[in-house]
Amino acid sequence: MEDKSVMCIGGNKMKKLFFGTLLLALVMVVPIPTMAGVNVNVSIGLPPPIVFAAPPDVIVMPDTSDVYVVPDIDVDMFFWNGWWWRLWEGRWYRSYYYDRGWGYYSNVPSFYFDVDPGWRGYYRDHNWYGHRWNYERIPHQRLQHNWKGWKNNRHWERQGTWGIQSYHPRPKQQRQELRQQRQQQYQQRPEVQKQRQPKEKVQRQLQPKEKVQRQLQPKEKVQRQQEPKEKVQRQLQPKEKVQQPQRQGKPERGEEEKQDRK
Repeated sequence: MEDKSVMCIGGNKMKKLFFGTLLLALVMVVPIPTMAGVNVNVSIGLPPPIVFAAPPDVIVMPDTSDVYVVPDIDVDMFFWNGWWWRLWEGRWYRSYYYDRGWGYYSNVPSFYFDVDPGWRGYYRDHNWYGHRWNYERIPHQRLQHNWKGWKNNRHWERQGTWGIQSYHPRPKQQRQELRQQRQQQYQQRPEVQKQRQPKEKVQRQLQPKEKVQRQLQPKEKVQRQQEPKEKVQRQLQPKEKVQQPQRQGKPERGEEEKQDRK
């Protein structure tokens, strides 16, 4: 009986040792979340899909060269430079398709500041700043076949009226001023400012590294200042070589006195 009890105790110890080593191996292989707390992954949701009964028509925006907009939906959706662009909850998304494949775009597309923010009202009233706007609806298939050629040939820019009667395009300087105003208004939006907070925190965390780099700059200047001295020393070496044979040819003072006595 004593032998059996000893064997049971030894078996329990072996089991505990086995499970302990197995647990240690799992801890070494599988990272603990608290240890990996340095890497923070922020998931950005995708916009909800828009259901179209048919491929959407677009219109070209006045005072732009190749910016198209889908006018018959409540969501801001544009076509520019071969991409479909969509603004949702202050973030930008783009896709090669109008109804799927949206991906997050971490910046504001450059064309957006050329778009007049009141275009929906002007589209509804067929009136662009007091002028009759007979816009042209462009079918999806025609857009896909011609947008690149229109862009290269500056088709809408050369036409210059965008279907607006007796309209004179704005001067370039006025367009630039309007663009800057729209950019400032966009940056003041609450949803845009919320998105900028994480970026500002990252920049503040990077400031100590910048300080270290600035502290290293004076050392580089000292090294650069020492370089001309080294060049001067190198230039002096040939002169020393020339002077050495002259020193070897002169007799010492003791030898001169011996020669005079003789």
